[in-house]
Amino acid sequence: MRLSQFHYLPLSAPFFSVLVLLFLVLVVLIQIRALHYAYTRLGISARAALLLLLSSLLGSYLNLPVVELPGQQVLSGQVVDYFGMSYVVPVVVDWPGTVIAVNVGGALIPSLMSLYLLAKNKLWGRGLLTTAAVAAVCHWLAQPVPGLGIALPVFVPVIVTGIVALLLSREYAAPLAYIGGSLGTLIGADLLNLGSLQGLGAPVASIGGAGTFDGIFVVGILAVLIASISGAFRGSRANHLSSSD
Repeated sequence: MRLSQFHYLPLSAPFFSVLVLLFLVLVVLIQIRALHYAYTRLGISARAALLLLLSSLLGSYLNLPVVELPGQQVLSGQVVDYFGMSYVVPVVVDWPGTVIAVNVGGALIPSLMSLYLLAKNKLWGRGLLTTAAVAAVCHWLAQPVPGLGIALPVFVPVIVTGIVALLLSREYAAPLAYIGGSLGTLIGADLLNLGSLQGLGAPVASIGGAGTFDGIFVVGILAVLIASISGAFRGSRANHLSSSD
């Protein structure tokens, strides 16, 4: 088993390019300061947010092996289609079975960022509620996919997170969206389904990797959009009140 075999892009090149394009659009919007207020509402600077998203993109290539499930015949070097998305099954040789790994860009970085936002904004209670709600829906809809592991329709965590975050708090909807979308997806789709990995023939079952990375990354963009919409609404409301005076 070679360590290099753990590192691969979670999505096929065309779909990964779409995520890169979304990131570049955010870069342009930040450069023209269209989203400056959004990142203030999220609780981090625009530069830090871009670094976070860029690190997630680059880190999606890296998987840290944790444990092996031996004695299985695994697939190798394929592309698995699920719910309109194409996920990559890595090319492996001399493989013992399914290796459970942690994806750097889809699990490690979003988890650390979520903990930071929880502590910074003191959102422990509402953060737990958002995470639990998203985790419940993701666990219900996540599916074991042969050769891949656990997969989830990309817009499930995005839609559920947006609704729950806005219902719980308009003021803190943006950080709640990032926290609940990231941790809820990881817990509900990946961690609570580890028992379903046996016999799927997936060479690497990556927590936060192929199958869930796309949803987690888009959740980060959603948090920015929620903050931007909230900021625009507050700004127009303030202007209306001042003009009425």
